[in-house]
Amino acid sequence: MAAELLQSLPRPTIDRPFGIHLWPIFDKAFELVVGYPASEFRFVEGVTPMSTFKETAVMLVAYYVIIFGGRAFMKNRPAFRLNTLFMIHNFYLTAISATLLALFIEQLLPTLWRHGVFYTICTHEGGLTQPLVVLYYLNYLTKYLELLDTVFLFLKKKPLTFLHTYHHGATALLCYTQLIGLTAVQWVVIDINLLVHVVMYWYYFQSARGIRIWWKEWITRLQIIQFVIDLGFIYFASYTYFSSTYFPWAPNMGKCAGEEFAAFSGIAVITSYLFLFISFYVATYNKAAKTGRPRRNTGRQAVIDMAKFEVSAPSTPNGQAKSNGAAVSTGRSNGPVTRSRKA
Repeated sequence: MAAELLQSLPRPTIDRPFGIHLWPIFDKAFELVVGYPASEFRFVEGVTPMSTFKETAVMLVAYYVIIFGGRAFMKNRPAFRLNTLFMIHNFYLTAISATLLALFIEQLLPTLWRHGVFYTICTHEGGLTQPLVVLYYLNYLTKYLELLDTVFLFLKKKPLTFLHTYHHGATALLCYTQLIGLTAVQWVVIDINLLVHVVMYWYYFQSARGIRIWWKEWITRLQIIQFVIDLGFIYFASYTYFSSTYFPWAPNMGKCAGEEFAAFSGIAVITSYLFLFISFYVATYNKAAKTGRPRRNTGRQAVIDMAKFEVSAPSTPNGQAKSNGAAVSTGRSNGPVTRSRKA
């Protein structure tokens, strides 16, 4: 009976890596929400919502005004717990990331298998098909949902670090530049980031439920691997584009789809992420290892990614969390507090 049931299930293939065809299901779901199927979507700059720099800039300015204004508003007020809302927030971001990742895999695997990596990252036919543009746009919109991460921080009176606030704004802007810049290589960065988000937001969801997870440090390591792979693809695509365009005598593999401003944007932002992330990792985990202090879970794990740059470090004896060499009060004490006479 069990064998017959297994045989009746759809088998994965190159064209259907999950056994069933996901796009028609997504197409109908998209139509229920938007009013027309996803197969009819066209990204038109200036017409599609959130497709202009002005809209993006207004949204990001509003984000920074809200979070810093909110932090000032909460300064003399008690923190909100918001645990249920926090769980819901992380669960739906986990689900959205997993759904988009599955749809990306279904679209990209046949092309990669039949035409190779260069074709998929450097041609419009490989990396800028209509279904992929739909997914790029939806991924871009999720970056505004992720801004709620910071709203939870100031309502819960957690510290707003430079890494966190910089990363959220820069990631939304980066996704916008790649979308209007028509870069075919962007799917590499997006797919790896979605994978990281599935792991990371699931971790936050489980932590909010009170479940302690031992592998939280591996999320940070996964972030470092993510940026290294991203930059390998971005540098290659940019090199072959600029060398074939301006230095044809240099070794290259030909043109690579995308606008020049999008290439510079990707290089600058992702490179900054890698250096900031490595600095965070060294300051947090290596310092803890050298001092021999146990790595305690003092709340939300500090994970720096294309979704969040939040720092949570081992507690010091006076109830402070070290973040990039600076002590930030956590309001928690692990032992007697010794007050300095100078203080």
